[in-house]
Order: sequence, then structure tokens, then C-alpha cells
Amino acid sequence: MHLHVAVVPAPDQVVVRLTGDAGRPTLTRLVPALTRAAGHGTTSVVVDVAGARFQDGTALQALAGFSDAMAAAGRCCRLVGAPAVTRRLVSEEGLAEHLELDGPLTGQYPVRPRPRPVGEPPAATPAVATARVTAPWDEIPPARPRPVPDDLSGAHGAACSGGTVPRDRWR
Repeated sequence: MHLHVAVVPAPDQVVVRLTGDAGRPTLTRLVPALTRAAGHGTTSVVVDVAGARFQDGTALQALAGFSDAMAAAGRCCRLVGAPAVTRRLVSEEGLAEHLELDGPLTGQYPVRPRPRPVGEPPAATPAVATARVTAPWDEIPPARPRPVPDDLSGAHGAACSGGTVPRDRWR
């Protein structure tokens, strides 16, 4: 199995692009890349799985654990570009409650972000996932504040509200 992982940081989010076969043998590439993406301190990590083929549920379970750790830190992890076979595997593995997908899980039911009241601990990752995947995500720090632009950046910094960029801006 071969998995290529690219971590692409941006000002408001980090994109992790997966290409190739993702499974238990490739966790040694996936886990450090996700940890590196979380280390950038952005509020959002987007995982592009359009080019990934998930051989079993192990890599998806690692992504679910990472997503839960991000949510516990007040940050978010979103999967984009998931083909039908990946969405079916998410459903079969029972990970729909742990992964935020960019579209419907099946043809008729959209996957909605997990509503979680403030202060409520995240739902436990399925027992299978914790037995298979050990990842260093117990303590993901909250997002770092955005740096204040210097005087050379012009009026842009003064007009910026510091809020998040709409997700459709980059499309």
C-alpha cells in the first residue's frame, strides 16, 4: 500500500490531501500528517479524500479520533471530496457521528455537523477505533489567534474583522 499525504497550510485552515491507498499499513504516514496539520493552530483542518482509497476502516477511524479531538479543542475537521464508496464505508463503520462530510452520506440524507452543547464532552470513539488506532491527539491545543498585520499590510488589516472566511470563497 502506498499513501501520499500533503499538508498545505493557509491563513484560516490547513488542507491535508490524501492520495492512494489508506489503511492500517499507512497509518504511519497519516497520523504524523494530521498531527502536523493540527500543530499549525488554525481553527479548521480540511482533509481532501477524493484521491484516497480506504482499504479498511482503520484510516477512517483515525480520522474520526482526530476529528473528535479537534472538536474537543473548539476546532473543526471536515472531510471533502469523499466518493460514494468512502461514504458507504463511513456509514458501515458507524463513523457518521464522528466525521463531518461535505455532502450527503447517502443519496437522500445529508450528513449534518455534530451539534454539541458547550461544555459537553465529545462522544466516545467506537471501541474498535480505540483498540486499533493510538494517536497523539489527546491534547490538541485550541486555535492560535491570528497575528495582527503590521503597518506594511495597509488598510486591509484594519478592516479585517478576524472572523472566519466563508467556505465557498475558495471555490
